Amino acid sequence: MHVLNPDDDRALNAIATGEHGDPFSVLGPHPVGDGWVLRSFVPGAQTVDLLDDTGSRHPMTLIHDDGIFAVLLAARPALYHLSARRGEDTWQVTDPWQFGPLMGELDEHLISEGAHLTLWRTLGAHPCEMSGVAGTRFAVWAPDARRVSVIGDFNEWDGRRHPMRRRGATGVWELFIPGTGAGARYKYEIAPAGSGLPHPKADPVGFSADLRPDNASVVQALDEYPWADGDWRRARASRQSTQSPVSIYEVHAGSWRRHADGSWLSYRELAETLVPYARDMGFTHIELLPVSEHPFDGSWGYQPTGLYAPTSRFGTPDDFRAFVDACHAADLGLILDWVPAHFPDDPHGLAQFDGTALYEHADPKEGYHPDWNTWIYNLGRAEVSNFLLANALYWAQEHHIDGLRVDAVASMLYRDYSRADGEWIPNRHGGRENLESIEFLQDLNTTVYRHDPSLMVIAEESTAWPRVTGPVHDGGLGFGFKWNMGWMHDALEYMKNDPLFRSHHHDKMGFSLHYAFSENFVLPISHDEVVHGKGSMLGKMPGDDAAKFANLRAFYSYMWAHPGKKLLFMGQEFGQRSEWDADGQLPWDALEDHAHRGVQSMVRDLNHLYRDTPALHRADCTPEGFEWIDGAAKDGSVFAWIRKSGADDPTVLAVFNFSGAEHAGWRLGVPDAGNWSRIFSSDAAGYGGHDRGTQRAKSDPVAAHGRDNSVELTLPPLSGQLFIWEKPE
Repeated sequence: MHVLNPDDDRALNAIATGEHGDPFSVLGPHPVGDGWVLRSFVPGAQTVDLLDDTGSRHPMTLIHDDGIFAVLLAARPALYHLSARRGEDTWQVTDPWQFGPLMGELDEHLISEGAHLTLWRTLGAHPCEMSGVAGTRFAVWAPDARRVSVIGDFNEWDGRRHPMRRRGATGVWELFIPGTGAGARYKYEIAPAGSGLPHPKADPVGFSADLRPDNASVVQALDEYPWADGDWRRARASRQSTQSPVSIYEVHAGSWRRHADGSWLSYRELAETLVPYARDMGFTHIELLPVSEHPFDGSWGYQPTGLYAPTSRFGTPDDFRAFVDACHAADLGLILDWVPAHFPDDPHGLAQFDGTALYEHADPKEGYHPDWNTWIYNLGRAEVSNFLLANALYWAQEHHIDGLRVDAVASMLYRDYSRADGEWIPNRHGGRENLESIEFLQDLNTTVYRHDPSLMVIAEESTAWPRVTGPVHDGGLGFGFKWNMGWMHDALEYMKNDPLFRSHHHDKMGFSLHYAFSENFVLPISHDEVVHGKGSMLGKMPGDDAAKFANLRAFYSYMWAHPGKKLLFMGQEFGQRSEWDADGQLPWDALEDHAHRGVQSMVRDLNHLYRDTPALHRADCTPEGFEWIDGAAKDGSVFAWIRKSGADDPTVLAVFNFSGAEHAGWRLGVPDAGNWSRIFSSDAAGYGGHDRGTQRAKSDPVAAHGRDNSVELTLPPLSGQLFIWEKPE
């Protein structure tokens, strides 16, 4: 056989048909005797010349009719290019087969161990230079594929042109493609093990993506954004601890506001509008519903296919970074809703990625989610767990986000979640607990907080799983905070009752305070409470229009005075009447009405009061910051308690009257003698109320509620009032 040909003609046929699993064993430079044979695949070319680094031109020989050329040289060029011709058309390319392996030994080791916490720096598509040649290095994990190629606009989506190099036992395939840079659209064409047809897949670690309905990945540089948020990040720990005031504005970016033609605001436009609005409203954080790339608008981001790509609906990754930068410049933290509980079955996504159940469980009793018709990550596989752990760090390191709210934690903790008997597989001990998910969640929190203790990781966990925010070393899951779903459910059920009958449900409103300090809680009124026929917060309130607004104002005052951090979904801060419509925008014209403006003004004032009053936030998560005055006044539907910070800061008395009647001369025991001045009333005229109630009360040496001193107050109907103790001169 001629020296230009490999030892087996079948190898050339396999290259030409895209069936060769090791293209670098045929293509590129190979030593032959005292010289070097250089082979390249240039489909469509009639002639090809090799241009070496000295400027010499070497005609290549066609050794396969489909475009494989070869030449024998005395020495291997340091760098060479190919000049191709077909008819009158000529073009020049830098041969990708001349470049050596890309991934280092440490990367190989860490990927094999499932311990590569900067995985995105190795996998994905990275613009770079090799031997002075600009291009992009691609790498993807597909261990059971028989062949993987990069396809894109740059090669007419032809999987034969850029087959990748397999890197041993790691399951990673890699390739450097010269001349391909930022903005190039690409996918991976994956030929599964056996004889299945190749299928195109978006990059699981792609940093940018096409706008739906297109779904290609887009090459994106990671290191070019000029961050200006160093001061914020250095001070972040003091803004996100259990002792800090944390009030979160939950936002769906696509429906907060829209342009007049119905189109979305971009990330940069949200930076100019949403950010100053949230700051003016006194919120400390914005939480975005998932912004990882997702194919279906109606999933609101909860069925992501591109966990490493900010959705292109609102702009580029750098546009998203500009939004994060704007948040920090306005002293706002940014929390992302993050979805490790499931992923959709879209053909371009993770499902059956290399022709096998790679990211998901093979058995649908473990790998299929009946609630959402989606797949479930196989967290018992080290590489899959690594993929998600690295993703959490990716958002923090590359996009400077300040926290993650982990969606659907309850569905991860139980193997029988939403499953009937016989539809789930017990754990190795015969129980229902998902041991692999528990270990993953513990690893997630340990990893994130070890990386940066100033970050926040928040669990949406709706069951009574113990110690969600307990330390991992003591058997807890290690989250920083947990959504208090029990508080939300009980409080809303109470508020839906007509005030005439609330006395029969009194215990429901106070029950949360029996366990308020068992976890580090966030009190959530989230998007889930104002969609799918549940109506708006205003719509949940009983009575005529005036009563609805009074009830809502009283409820919010109760929420802000209750121990725990706060979260309110957009639109509810001004008493939106209709339930949330993700396909439109918030009804901002409601603010032309005094009652809606009043609710908005009250939420703004509550936020600022919460931030400026240590007693209302410093001991949010410890029992030392709370003291019951009266939780048993069911006949009057009255609740009263003390909030304190444990320091020299003044104490706050919180009093709520959820009945429809005014209570005059209502006596409450107080811990300290002196004057108690009102600092807030939900019945203020500026909020839409009537300015009733007590402005300032001097304590009397009259025993009440187990205390030597007491005050006499007037409690307006459907109201909340806060009083602060004034230290006697």
